[in-house]
Amino acid sequence: MRSPKLAALELKRFGRGKLPRAALAALLLLPLLYGALYLWSFWDPYGKLNKIPVALVNSDTGATAKGKKLTAGDDITDKLLDSKTFDWHPVSAEEARKGVADGTYYLSLTVPSDFSKQIASSSGKSPETGALKVRTNDANNYIVGQISRSVFSEVRSAASTKASRGFYDNIFISFSDIHGETEKAAKGADKLGKGIGKAKKGAGDLAKGLAKAKKGSRELKSGIGKLDKGSGKLETGAGGVADGTQTLADKANEVSAKVGPFLKKNGKEIGEVSRLVAEASRKASDNLDTLPETTSAAAVKARKASDDLAAGYRARCEGVVTADPDCPALKKSVAAADTAADVAEDVNTLVRNNTDQLDTLGTHLDDLHDKALWLADNAPHLGSDLDSAVQKINALNSGAHKVAKGADALHTGLTTAKTGASDLDSGVGKLRTGADTLNGGMFKLVDGSGKLSGGLHDGAGKIPDYDKRDRDARTEVMSDPVQLVKQAMHKAPNYGTGFAPYFIPLSLWVGAMVAYMLIQPLNGRALAAGAASWRVALAGWLPVAAIGVVQMLALMAVLHWAIGLQMIRAAGTIGFLLLVAACFAAIVQWLNARFGPAGRILVLALLMLQLTSAGGTYPVQTSPRFFSAIHPFLPMTYVVDGLRRLITGGGLGPVWLACAVLLGYTVASLALTAWSARRRQVWSVDRLHPELSL
Repeated sequence: MRSPKLAALELKRFGRGKLPRAALAALLLLPLLYGALYLWSFWDPYGKLNKIPVALVNSDTGATAKGKKLTAGDDITDKLLDSKTFDWHPVSAEEARKGVADGTYYLSLTVPSDFSKQIASSSGKSPETGALKVRTNDANNYIVGQISRSVFSEVRSAASTKASRGFYDNIFISFSDIHGETEKAAKGADKLGKGIGKAKKGAGDLAKGLAKAKKGSRELKSGIGKLDKGSGKLETGAGGVADGTQTLADKANEVSAKVGPFLKKNGKEIGEVSRLVAEASRKASDNLDTLPETTSAAAVKARKASDDLAAGYRARCEGVVTADPDCPALKKSVAAADTAADVAEDVNTLVRNNTDQLDTLGTHLDDLHDKALWLADNAPHLGSDLDSAVQKINALNSGAHKVAKGADALHTGLTTAKTGASDLDSGVGKLRTGADTLNGGMFKLVDGSGKLSGGLHDGAGKIPDYDKRDRDARTEVMSDPVQLVKQAMHKAPNYGTGFAPYFIPLSLWVGAMVAYMLIQPLNGRALAAGAASWRVALAGWLPVAAIGVVQMLALMAVLHWAIGLQMIRAAGTIGFLLLVAACFAAIVQWLNARFGPAGRILVLALLMLQLTSAGGTYPVQTSPRFFSAIHPFLPMTYVVDGLRRLITGGGLGPVWLACAVLLGYTVASLALTAWSARRRQVWSVDRLHPELSL
């Protein structure tokens, strides 16, 4: 029986019941689970970034640069919201931090509070770098963090370009300002030259004036010396006055402390007593004229009374047998009366001898009368008057001390002034010498000012003076001097198209692997009939190859019409995949035919090796050395390279190489399968009792 007929009989087995037919249908659609569904799930993730929630925090407070309000944070925020790059959520800093931590937001972008200030600093003396802050959380999603780095790099680049434009614009404006100021300086140098000529004449006048000043400084030095000597005497005298007023103040305060309370307490009584003294002094003054007659009469009367009292005593007490009990007292009275008479006579004698002093006594009594009246009028407020007087004395004392201190300071100052006058006299002498030197140097200055004026005029001509259009053009170039011109050759339109060359062969390999779980790699009837080994190999390969073709067509139909996969070379892609399906079927058949149940494990292991070394995601050069070493020897490596050229375009060299490699793998695998079939036609104990059965 021929191999195609054996293959057809193998496939007819799946039409003999519902379950076989369902198994065949599942087998045909199985690659869709690996290919179409997987590619569909992330077909265009970059085109749907606007659905990813991202926190946007604008803490910028703005700044002022050259009188203009700068709100760089608001500008960036508005542009980001308009760009729809992500699903932006303007929130506070705290909400952003919590949102990134708990997964509400995948990441956050923060514009710091001093962002505008740092941008504006480019026009100041201390430029600073503005920093946008990105917070990611790989625990939420690692890929989003990677995507954000590229997106935010563009945001940073745009912000930096805008800031540098302002910086360079200020530089070019400064050139124009320098040009204008240099022209002004040149004109000023012209005026300076004229002024220096006048200054030369002034230098001569200065030299003459300093000669006169030298004479005056000498006289000033002599005069201040005299003042210093006089201020020394003033200091000594003021110190003495201060000592005297201090003594007076101490006494006054002491008296006030002792007498003041008494005067305040007894002022009224003192006034009354003073009024009585005034009245008494007045009466005494009025009776001074009759005093001689009065004292004379009083002396006569006192003597007569003394004699009468002595006679009565003698009559009652002397020569009497029984003495009167009153005699002792009477005797004392006689002695007292005699003494009083003597006093009266002495007073009379004193008055007669001092009659000329009575006028003076009257004058004193009148003065006493006036002062007693004054004291009577002022006694009630003598205490407060005393306090006022003490305060004035204390104020006088304080002023005297200030005068003494001022005199001391004056003396010290004049001593310093004396030294300064001496230094001034010496300095004026040096100034006179310098003025003579200046007068000579003015000749050189006149010549130098002419050269300065010429040099400034030449320099102003060499400094550029840019207008606004020139500034804008140069600022544009310097702010972004290196442009990145992107030229994408055979660009894949989306993420899914870029990964299709990787997942399509994966799906076909899985399809072949599952197919040989249902279909025997070697037809048992053919083996039993002793058919040629190559016929047995073809009979086991053709059904799975046919199923692989159907799987491939179903997969590509769904990818193209349902998901939207566009192929530059659609016919070439289909033809190439026919060869891929046939090759994979041959490889999987040989592993199952040669190793039996263990072959299924080897098929899975070979799939893992191909997926990790084919370079379908990242370049194989980024993988460990082991994967780079096996990369050239596995068929999926060439399948991925060939499909990339067929789907997205490019030279067909890798495609033809892949076809040659796949054809070689197919022929080699079928040959090895035929060899395995030949071995299987010989029965052994291992075949009758296999160690492993699946």
